[in-house]
Amino acid sequence: MSKIRQYPGVVFLLLWVACRPSPAPAEKVLAIREMGALATTEYTVTKIVKAEDNKTWYKLGDRKILMSIEATIKAGIDLKKIKNEDVQIKGKAIRILLPAPEIILIQLPPDKIKLEYEELGLLRSSFDQAERMQLLEQAEKQVEAALPETGILENTRKHTRDWIQQFCRQLGFEEVTIEFNDQQQAPVLR
Repeated sequence: MSKIRQYPGVVFLLLWVACRPSPAPAEKVLAIREMGALATTEYTVTKIVKAEDNKTWYKLGDRKILMSIEATIKAGIDLKKIKNEDVQIKGKAIRILLPAPEIILIQLPPDKIKLEYEELGLLRSSFDQAERMQLLEQAEKQVEAALPETGILENTRKHTRDWIQQFCRQLGFEEVTIEFNDQQQAPVLR
């Protein structure tokens, strides 16, 4: 008799679980917004910075410095910028319009900054901390200026596309189209 009482409870529990609405496919895809920034590409760039201070007429001797700086650059996309209308689903096909790739971080770790050479003339002092910081700022600006030559944003676009396509295929989509805001947009799925 106790077994008979348990069956309606089990049947009710199974019906409740089976009848609960599962998240819509678009909601599953849009859940990636919660990740925030998705960094898919990382470059390490070495920059050489040199400076001389021998133009001061009242100081005797030259003052030169050469530093090597290893910068870490991370690029990706900001997933929080994906809007509901950027995801279109029709059956097993999905089209996603992603924000343009961007540089997320340029970091100059202190342990990767090395003094390679310093020459000081007679009666000249070494480069002080403020002057070295100015050189580091100069190096960071030069790294930023050289970014288009590295192709980092193009690689980020490829890596992000691969990652999002794999994510969508794991959700069961068979046809996945990924476009970026700064590119020509693909036609709307119909």
